[in-house]
Amino acid sequence: MTKDNRIKNPITEGVIWRQLLSFFFPIVIGTLFQQLYNTVDAVIVGRFVGKQALASVGGSAAVLSNLIIGFFTGLSAGATVIISQHYGAKNSRSLHESLHTAYAFSIIASIVIAVLGWFLTPWLLTIMKTPADVLTDSILYLRIYFLGMIAVLIFNMGSGIMRAIGDSKRPLYYLIICCLLNIVLDIIMVLVFHLGIAGVAIATIISQAVSALLVTAALMKGCGLLQLSLAAIRISPPMLKSELRIGFPSGLQSCMYGITNIIIQASVNGFGTDTAAAWAAYGKLDAVFWTVCGAFGIAITTFAGQNYGAKRYDRVFKSVRVCLGMSFGVCGSLLVFLMVFCQPLFHIFTTDINVVNIGVYMLLYIAPSYIVFIFIEILSGALRGIGDVLIPTLITLGGVCCVRLPWILLFVPKNHELWAVLVSYPMSWAATAALLIVYYFYKKIILMKSL
Repeated sequence: MTKDNRIKNPITEGVIWRQLLSFFFPIVIGTLFQQLYNTVDAVIVGRFVGKQALASVGGSAAVLSNLIIGFFTGLSAGATVIISQHYGAKNSRSLHESLHTAYAFSIIASIVIAVLGWFLTPWLLTIMKTPADVLTDSILYLRIYFLGMIAVLIFNMGSGIMRAIGDSKRPLYYLIICCLLNIVLDIIMVLVFHLGIAGVAIATIISQAVSALLVTAALMKGCGLLQLSLAAIRISPPMLKSELRIGFPSGLQSCMYGITNIIIQASVNGFGTDTAAAWAAYGKLDAVFWTVCGAFGIAITTFAGQNYGAKRYDRVFKSVRVCLGMSFGVCGSLLVFLMVFCQPLFHIFTTDINVVNIGVYMLLYIAPSYIVFIFIEILSGALRGIGDVLIPTLITLGGVCCVRLPWILLFVPKNHELWAVLVSYPMSWAATAALLIVYYFYKKIILMKSL
């Protein structure tokens, strides 16, 4: 038996709830710090530049950047799942190929996205009905952001790979360092050099570049069975095919969510700058919930992937039950906090009373239904971890394409009221969760029979 095979893996052998929590906390703290990149931008421009600047950074520009990042994150999930499975099986050769293929793909994708983003930004913001008084600043912010896309994608891929093998602490440390750097640079760029929108965009890109360098350096020094070599970065067609087989459905799912968010953003923009600014601030507040819920999703994906690779199917499904229980407890408490303190929380972003009141209405209308999304996040994360992505993706797309999009495109234009836009979220989540729960138990029965 080799030395690598004698190494005990706590994810496949330890106490489930303890390992999930030890894995969850670094992820959620790290992701919260990652969210602070854009949140700090929004707070500083909203407070010191104005509500138009807040709408520029957190409105249409944020929706478009989230669409791109979400699509790539979905694609990169294929690499992290493959890596976690090979790590659980202790297959060092496949780990080497998958790591360098993932990095090569990130570099190529970032170049394509940067070029397309630079040229398409004005057109995309225009068709989203971005208010005229924020259009110029939104274009400026997005174009600078796209120029730094290589740093964004490299960090997301690199940190995802490190978490896939159980190292969630170092990505956290890098994020804390770079988030603090972003805050300092935001203050310098806006309050000292008076660069406004351009300043917060430049600060964000510099901070992301530092985080990308740190995670790359860590992988080059070696993480367990993994070690990155710059000279070995190249595409392995069979490995890329395997990674995209899992990642593309997830990317498509995220992309569809992003497209519907663009359509919804266009509807929100139609209510004026105050509503667009309120939606931008609301997006920063509810990002806290998505961060925490998403961290549980990442944890269960890695946990399920490694146990599936080790053929510990019993631990896969037991971990889902444990993770659901923890998610309801933590995310439910967070929702209560957001709903109780929503008024002062919105005042962090703006002093405009009308913007605050609209934001509070939005949060109180949608937030209670977030509890339903926990089922979607955890169950789809577990299924993704065992390599089953196609059916869960089709179910999710069904909720978006058959419920949310028809509602937004057909009902909202005839009922031009804010509640009509907001209700599209809980409707689609409920339909998706119901179908996903049924499929999950079907998959469980099939897999347990194979033992």
